[in-house]
Amino acid sequence: MEYALLILIGFMAGTIGSLVGLGGGVIIVPALLFLGATAFLPEVSPQVAVGTSLVVIIFNGLSSTLSYMKHKAVDYKSGFLFFLGSGPGAIIGAWVNNLLNADHFSLYFGMFLIFSSFLLMLQRRSANQTTRKNFKVMRTYITNEGETITYGYHPALAVAISFIVGLFGGLFGIGGGSLMVPAMILLFLFPPHVAVATTMFIIFLSSLVSSFTHLMLGNVQWLFALALIPGVWFGAKTGAFINRKLKSKTIVMILRIVLILLGIRLIYQGIA
Repeated sequence: MEYALLILIGFMAGTIGSLVGLGGGVIIVPALLFLGATAFLPEVSPQVAVGTSLVVIIFNGLSSTLSYMKHKAVDYKSGFLFFLGSGPGAIIGAWVNNLLNADHFSLYFGMFLIFSSFLLMLQRRSANQTTRKNFKVMRTYITNEGETITYGYHPALAVAISFIVGLFGGLFGIGGGSLMVPAMILLFLFPPHVAVATTMFIIFLSSLVSSFTHLMLGNVQWLFALALIPGVWFGAKTGAFINRKLKSKTIVMILRIVLILLGIRLIYQGIA
């Protein structure tokens, strides 16, 4: 019964994570802590919940990437560049997680995510020439609605932001997409479909790194991970399928809702 519940949790995490690019840890970490506290499962520490989540997120990221790559939504060159920052950040975040009482950090991080959700309400005005002049790398993408969108970034800024994203991902076990997707959309004018697909590719790479660190620290509960992985794998494919059917504005709206819910959860965690 317990492991059937974990498979269901994995499916939900994979679907939501792949749909809006959050990785799935936003569901897995609190679920493991809650089930352990209520005796449905053996109790786990926050470090073990995060470490186990990151192992599972590897398969979420891989399954999502394989689904998105069939439709050419993954920007691999940008993904590898962002990983130059998120990889080292994920390692540091995993180590800090083992040392830090992060209650106040959870509070401020939750507030920041809610703030980010409101920023996404603003019109992006992707034709703003002043913004584009700061881009050293330019890309184009044709959306599901047939609109051609030009986006880009300055490599140094991209690496710096992805380092911060990787740090948070390793620290909280949430994959980092809660920051990466809004940053791509707001700062670099990525189309939402490309932002989500590329973020799942980055999450796959950074989760490999940060989960290895947690593995070395003994923070992985393998029985839980093996139960979660099948659900996450098929959930990720489901989320990617739904993503392809939605309009860009709908994806942004779903992302805003998830960010608000995640922010509230982190705020509660910080003050509880």
